[in-house]
Amino acid sequence: MTPTTTTARTRGGPPRRALLAALAALPALTAASAAAGCGVTRQTASASGALTRLQLLVPNSPGGGYDTTGRSAVRVMEEVGAAEGVEVTNLSGAGGTVGLARCVSESGNPQYLMSMGLGVVGASYTNDVDVTLEQTTPVAQLIEEAGVVLVPAASPFSTLGDLVTAWRSDPRALAVGGGSSPGGPDFLLPMQFADAVDVDPTEVNYIAYDGGGDLLPALLGGQIAFATSGYGELLDQITTGAVRALAVSSEQRVPVLEVPTLREQDVDLVFTNWRGVVAPPGLDDVEVARLVDALTQVHDSPQWRQVLQENAWTDAFSTGEEFGAFLDEQAARVRDVLSRLGLV
Repeated sequence: MTPTTTTARTRGGPPRRALLAALAALPALTAASAAAGCGVTRQTASASGALTRLQLLVPNSPGGGYDTTGRSAVRVMEEVGAAEGVEVTNLSGAGGTVGLARCVSESGNPQYLMSMGLGVVGASYTNDVDVTLEQTTPVAQLIEEAGVVLVPAASPFSTLGDLVTAWRSDPRALAVGGGSSPGGPDFLLPMQFADAVDVDPTEVNYIAYDGGGDLLPALLGGQIAFATSGYGELLDQITTGAVRALAVSSEQRVPVLEVPTLREQDVDLVFTNWRGVVAPPGLDDVEVARLVDALTQVHDSPQWRQVLQENAWTDAFSTGEEFGAFLDEQAARVRDVLSRLGLV
């Protein structure tokens, strides 16, 4: 995929301090018809009570964050008996909004789920699409994950301070890459990072790649000076020394990395990405409750605790209306940031 270069520009608007405040507030399937029947729900369950014929759509390529989280949840869902034979399909494109449109088109289908996260929120504003997350049915938020600031092993920037000094000197000369489109977490992190170190976010030279798989060769090949990403996507390359992590964006250090946080290095910023699951519109309360119950069984299991530990994810479980309110809040804040940067 050809990378997309974005230089954020504001069209008037409030001073940069107001922008900082807004930024800091953030942390081809065949259509499946619902089963008709005389019961109170269109969902189908086995004799054991497990959901059957369930489909999970992953709106990015295999190996990406939505894919890893979604497939992990499905595996545990089947292990704990909450579902049987779940079909997982990847449909990438336009920052996740191709998948979003597919999910919305499944209106009324209670056996359809989509993994998603902060990136889909932003992409729904920055891509020319006629669907929004507000049209979906919130099911569950699952995890949070810290971001990381990365340079190749041969980079002249051996410390975060070195990088910041050069960035302040000539922001446009240092391209920063991320594995999400404008509005996604890999975009929002460097914009907040820039503002926190007195680099004008409207001057940031951001290049978007389609996930960590495309971002890594660009970083190693010197096409970008540094990268921001969820640390989990490039954990193997960090641990083998192919790339060097200069900072993590979490409140505390990530145990599997032991890399200093931004705050430890005098950058007053904490930023976390998050991921969850939504369903199509048009579901009744009973259907939503059964999906929430299945994800609650996942969350409450020792298998899921093991998944969290293995991936160094932070538990951020919420469901239903609580998750819906969180989505509304995130959408408003992301739109505000993108508007101030002149991108919507």
